[in-house]
Amino acid sequence: MAEIIQRDGTWVFDGDALRLTPGRDKNVGLLRRTLGELTVPLGALAGVSFEQGKKTGRLRLRLRDGADPLLHATGGRLTEPHDPYQLTVESDRYGVAEYLVDEVRRALLLDGVPAGPVDAYLLPGPSVPLSVSAGDGTASFDGERVRLEWNWKTEESKASAGARSIGVAEIEGVEWQPAVGLENGCLRFRLRHAPTKAPAKYDPNAVELWGFKKDPLMALVAAAVQARLPHPAAAPEDAPPPSASSVSSASSAPGLPPGAVPSPAPGHDHDALLRRLRELGELHRDGVLTDDEFALAKQAVLHRM
Repeated sequence: MAEIIQRDGTWVFDGDALRLTPGRDKNVGLLRRTLGELTVPLGALAGVSFEQGKKTGRLRLRLRDGADPLLHATGGRLTEPHDPYQLTVESDRYGVAEYLVDEVRRALLLDGVPAGPVDAYLLPGPSVPLSVSAGDGTASFDGERVRLEWNWKTEESKASAGARSIGVAEIEGVEWQPAVGLENGCLRFRLRHAPTKAPAKYDPNAVELWGFKKDPLMALVAAAVQARLPHPAAAPEDAPPPSASSVSSASSAPGLPPGAVPSPAPGHDHDALLRRLRELGELHRDGVLTDDEFALAKQAVLHRM
């Protein structure tokens, strides 16, 4: 197990998942504190890195595209204090951070986790029920319906229609945009068969955001709804099942990162690991793996044996 404890938060890796717990430091963003502890399964990770600085460094997780409804709903627009997949590291803990990175990378390589996109969410999204007040309204979600209520700052034509109640089945997509400079942000729900280009100020299915403290929390509502919508990369429900030949092809080596091979079948671990060592040696001789990659992969296999 690898663990790093900082004022910014605590990351613990047990070989199967990373547990991310936000710290209580004043620099920890409101979204991270409200979201609470996250458990990221190994299969959702595309990579991990550590960047050293003069006073502090930074651990960063990179998730596979489509694995997390929060990242999908926010489109990578979460700023540093609110991003749950970053951790500030004090200079005296650089060695611990590097050890955690090595352990995660070793597990990814040993388990043959591909870095490509997924067609189903691997994280559940924020817990519900959830209610956030920011900008010109309040957005609430109970897992089945979104309710939008307006305040005294709402534009009159939007407020006059009263509160909105929208079922998940009516929603085609959801987006969250932060306010940037003079541009206001929004939490918007795109409804099926009701497209609109109206600004959030006038859209009865959107909350306009003005860049205040609670704006990032609207991203949690967006993610909770997104987690209950069909995954954008999922095959259509009426699509035919894959043939046996396509399944066999999909499980071959091109779907895995360099140096990785499919997990061995139960009962044949030792022989399979020996074959993996030989394959790694061949990949190293052919120049597919660098010296560092080969050493890391070899050490992981020997540790497994």
